[in-house]
Amino acid sequence: MSDAPEESVTTGTAAPPRTGAVVSVLALSGIVVSLMQTLVIPIVGRLPQYLNASASDAAWAVTATLLAAAVATPVMGRLGDMYGKRRMLLLSMAMLVVGSVVAGLSDSLTPMIVGRALQGLSSGVIPLGISILRDELPAERLGSATAMISASLGVGGALGLPLAALIADNFDWHALFWTSAALGVVALLLVVALVPESKVRTGGRFDVVGAAGMAAGLICLLLAISKGGDWGWTDGTTLVLFAAAVVVLLGWGFFELRTERPLVDLRTTARPQVLITNLASVAIGFAMFSMSLVIPQVLQLPERTGYGLGQSLLSAGLVMAPSGLVMMALAPVSALVSRARGPKATLMIGALIVAAGYGLNVALMSEVWHFVLASCVIGAGIGFCYGAMPTLIMSAVPASETGAANSLNTLMRSIGTSVASAVAGVVLAQLTTRFGPYALPSEDAFRTVLALGAGAALLGFVVAAFIPSRRGAAGAESPVTEGAAEAAEPAKA
Repeated sequence: MSDAPEESVTTGTAAPPRTGAVVSVLALSGIVVSLMQTLVIPIVGRLPQYLNASASDAAWAVTATLLAAAVATPVMGRLGDMYGKRRMLLLSMAMLVVGSVVAGLSDSLTPMIVGRALQGLSSGVIPLGISILRDELPAERLGSATAMISASLGVGGALGLPLAALIADNFDWHALFWTSAALGVVALLLVVALVPESKVRTGGRFDVVGAAGMAAGLICLLLAISKGGDWGWTDGTTLVLFAAAVVVLLGWGFFELRTERPLVDLRTTARPQVLITNLASVAIGFAMFSMSLVIPQVLQLPERTGYGLGQSLLSAGLVMAPSGLVMMALAPVSALVSRARGPKATLMIGALIVAAGYGLNVALMSEVWHFVLASCVIGAGIGFCYGAMPTLIMSAVPASETGAANSLNTLMRSIGTSVASAVAGVVLAQLTTRFGPYALPSEDAFRTVLALGAGAALLGFVVAAFIPSRRGAAGAESPVTEGAAEAAEPAKA
């Protein structure tokens, strides 16, 4: 229930924001948050030794971040709509800094898990940043700025691995988290100085029951997906968690449909453009993550396997780094395509480019440059897709729901990446070859995961084809204003 009707609140007559500075700061914030997610990769295998814990227990340092991010992303988006997007952005960055400090001070498992969970609570930064752009930027700059912020996710992920490997190889492992904390402080201060508070707010009372229900359902679902490979997919715990996720999320949906001010407006979410875009986002999230599960492993396997390239972790990270830069470089191109042909066309083109990149990688796996080429092609396609999806979402929802809608779309991509990790884990565990006393994933296993990535991208293309096309007077879809007439009205039951 809400204490006040939905309204737009103007917080004074501030000077127009410097749009270039706002976009740059929000992009930097997105890069810092996505860096945080990859910083622990070089030390995952050593965490049991560092924390004096078993391998299965130490894995919670990764799982805790995933679960916290899944819960925080839609919650922060809704709170941003209600009480101010900049305010929630600052809170998210503060969580990143505090979590990094806690992890940097930790020498045992419990504080590490707490610190990593706090870091995961910062995951709403990118959807909040995109929502701020809608409120603050002129329409002619919104498309390219949105694509740039979306690309920051890939840039941070791609640059994080070589940076983390460099730090881990030359400094104490705690330096990874102190670096994250320092970058978080810089980004936070820049947001304070340069990013204005959004004038569009709904006010009202936060849907605590809806947030708790969604959190419980998502935790059950993602815990089953992420730990099912370790526990066994037919293990009782895994099956109970899947069943609980279905029951809880169905009950949550029933409750949300009957709440005046829900955490997630399911009627708006059910609009064809929003629903189908979110479904495509799951497939694209799967496709994006598949290369991250294959390329570093193949690059680092010994050459004696016959298909490994014997590279160091730092070298593997440097191979992946150009893909993120390609994403950022092509953000303006993505925006131009969306302006000329509509974001639906951009999403479909991006999906085909991703599939082509995976096709290249299936055929070319014997040289380092093969992986550089394939990852850059895949990165280009992801850049197109990630630039188009927020535009499609924002053109179909009211300005008062931008934060929640973008956050839900980000969550859908995260579910796709979680499913990709689980599926790849099964494939790589089942298709193995002997290397001395060890069983390693075979070359066919890696090719299968790459083929699944291509298939997911093609599925995203097919799903995106069903997104309704809406044309303006000029014959092309407008990035955001095309859906203004529909979005301005409350969703009808």
